[in-house]
Amino acid sequence: MSLNKSLLFALFGLLATLAVGQAERVRYDNYRLYKANSANEAQLAVLKDLEGSSDSILFLDGVHIVGKDVQMVVAPHKVPDLLDLLGRAEIKYELQSKDFQKSMDEVDEKVAIKGRVGMTGRADDQYNWEQYYELEDTYTWMIQLARDYPHVVTLIEGGKTYQRRSILGVKISKSLSEKPGIFLEAGIHAREWISPAASTFIINQLLTSEVDSIKELADNYNWYVFPHANPDGYVYTHTTNRLWRKTRTPYGSCFGADPNRNWGFHWNEAGASDSACSETYAGPEAFSEIETYSLSQYIASIKDKIQLYISLHSYSQYLLYPYGHTNELPDNVKDFEQVFDAAIAAVSQRYNTRYTGGNVYDAIYPAAGSSTDWAYGTQDVRMTFCYELRPSSNSILTGFRLPAEQIIPASEELLDSIVAMATEVKALGYFDK
Repeated sequence: MSLNKSLLFALFGLLATLAVGQAERVRYDNYRLYKANSANEAQLAVLKDLEGSSDSILFLDGVHIVGKDVQMVVAPHKVPDLLDLLGRAEIKYELQSKDFQKSMDEVDEKVAIKGRVGMTGRADDQYNWEQYYELEDTYTWMIQLARDYPHVVTLIEGGKTYQRRSILGVKISKSLSEKPGIFLEAGIHAREWISPAASTFIINQLLTSEVDSIKELADNYNWYVFPHANPDGYVYTHTTNRLWRKTRTPYGSCFGADPNRNWGFHWNEAGASDSACSETYAGPEAFSEIETYSLSQYIASIKDKIQLYISLHSYSQYLLYPYGHTNELPDNVKDFEQVFDAAIAAVSQRYNTRYTGGNVYDAIYPAAGSSTDWAYGTQDVRMTFCYELRPSSNSILTGFRLPAEQIIPASEELLDSIVAMATEVKALGYFDK
């Protein structure tokens, strides 16, 4: 729905009055960082049981594939139990850091950035891409865009959150006539700060760039952009726990479901957990989270207007397409491959950044219940892609905490890729459908 002036005032009031009490920030002093690797299905099952069994063990990787490294951040009091379990199961492991907090702090100190990694950091009052912003800052900026570009930018609301925040987006349209639609969703995983930052960079470029290829994107398509698909989780990463991933719905003694395992397409069939403490908890049922349910309702209301769906995540430098629940390929896989080849070739041209990828199940890991699979499988959006942005998969300490100095280059190369993607999708005729 479009937001009128009365709703704008209501939104400002909501932002001002629904601030959750400031909890003590979570730190990881003396937590150990371990890397484990399963050699067979039995060992993988042990790691799966361990994942989500305790809030004192934080898995930074999904436990899905035999032979794939799994990173675990472990509280000091849990170390003996963990090592005993790994030893009895004969699972190979490696200690990567004796003090995870110290290791993160050392990385932060080595990087000269305007905004501190893991914190917002304010350089001035002008919204820019040299620092990360809190939710209210970005929402205020988006509201101002609607005022500055009244005939181009329309505020849209994709639903509400458990804590009654708005899922705020913008529609960018430079013509009253109907045009093909591109839907861009970011921030569904709270700790992946680069994805909402990149989405706002793209919004700004669509409105201000004089580059012909970007002006063509702005002039010839209607854009629907939601920088924060998980606002409650994002706020929590600023106030309390920088590494929080999920929503904030309470489930017993644990909180949140993985909002990218909660969509109603082959829900919870693979790559998700039934444990509420797990980082990949699928929720008690499909669309149990108001965030995914309400956003899906909005998407369904405009599905005939969307021909390309893009979801931004981090990290590992992948470009992915359906499916996540099976290694069976979509019926138009040849077209996906053609678009994929053009998009990853373009992403490397500016900074020589290397992406890889393919279908989700084979390229990264099983992951059922994602937004991109749902859009493809139920809404007849025939081109859906997920970007896993910078850094590379070898950058565990900066993985979810990409230095702010990389926001602009990461966003520039992403936009290069999206230009190539849209060009190829158009050539294949999907924007004519």
